[in-house]
Amino acid sequence: MERTASFNDTNNSLSSQASLASVPSLNSHSHFFNASTTSHTCLATLKPHTSSYASSLTLAGKFLYAGSSDREIRSWNHTLFLSENLQNTNLLTAGTGAVKSIVVHSNKLFSAHQDHKIRVWRITTHDHDQQKFTHVATLPTLRDRVTKILIPKNHVQIRRHKKCTWVHHVDTVSSLALSHDGKLLYSVSWDRTLKIWRTKDFACLESVRNAHEDAINAVIVSEEGQVYTGSADKKIRVWRKREGEKKHCVVETLEKHRSGINALALSSDGCVLYSGACDRSILVWEKGENGKSVVVGALRGHTKSILCLCVVWDLVCSGSEDKTVRIWRGIEKEYSCLAVLEGHMSPVKTLTATLYHTDQPSQVSLLLYSGSLNCDIKVWQLFLPLLST
Repeated sequence: MERTASFNDTNNSLSSQASLASVPSLNSHSHFFNASTTSHTCLATLKPHTSSYASSLTLAGKFLYAGSSDREIRSWNHTLFLSENLQNTNLLTAGTGAVKSIVVHSNKLFSAHQDHKIRVWRITTHDHDQQKFTHVATLPTLRDRVTKILIPKNHVQIRRHKKCTWVHHVDTVSSLALSHDGKLLYSVSWDRTLKIWRTKDFACLESVRNAHEDAINAVIVSEEGQVYTGSADKKIRVWRKREGEKKHCVVETLEKHRSGINALALSSDGCVLYSGACDRSILVWEKGENGKSVVVGALRGHTKSILCLCVVWDLVCSGSEDKTVRIWRGIEKEYSCLAVLEGHMSPVKTLTATLYHTDQPSQVSLLLYSGSLNCDIKVWQLFLPLLST
């Protein structure tokens, strides 16, 4: 199958399209917000990969994990960025091509790779924040492959003259998500499938073929187990396994974007969905009176494609092909852009962030990490006022 994702890792020229004129803007200059009270600084610029860029970033505990476009995963104690006492990185290499997504649960790290595989690592942390990564499994496991290959009904057609078992991804695994209890791992791929894995024994429990009409670029899961997938086919699909049923089914298809969807994020309470695409807008979706998702508006300001999103507290962070990161804050359906972080020399591909309390009771600190296509990871600190509504 050909690669059909809207973002091409080997080409910095991205397909930015016109913004959605039919969707109202949620950008506000109300009394709730005062951008002048938001200060930010770039604490550090990391170059962990000399010839590749950070294709995925995630935070787990005190560690930042970065996957590269050339099969490397590195980790740091990110709390040390505040003291400027940076330590050596921990490193592992696996597979071929980019590490597209990383999720961590307990002492296990799951990584999604361009070579169609998902790998599982056991993390052991020693003194001085040294981490050892032990390879535990590659999904699908040998057991899954052997038990499925002997039964003809487990084989699916992937090309004109080629079949494989349904447990295999047959193109880049683009995104991973964990259920909130850590028992299930969800993976999506440019092969247009959604797969569900059991983390206890790494068995593939379910595979949804043709979950979209084009490459799937993003997956997220709500605390209630509702699964959202975003695709280059311009659609977001919402999946749920109803009580008594064995398989996930589509409960909603959300269609408002005019171009391929690159990123999804959920609010901290799971009530609001954010989607970013090549149409330069971040759409904001909320549940209507009938329980169905409706778009309530768009966040506008980026001049090119939205490539990544993350949500922390009441903040939405967005990275774009326009080389900037924007920080948005929303309250009572009014949003303001609190900061525009400039300094990257190429498109911002991946983001992750966390909050700290400061010595000031009315203030919090946002520590944000952004990775761009010129091999930089920038570490930003923002001081934000607590809002009283």
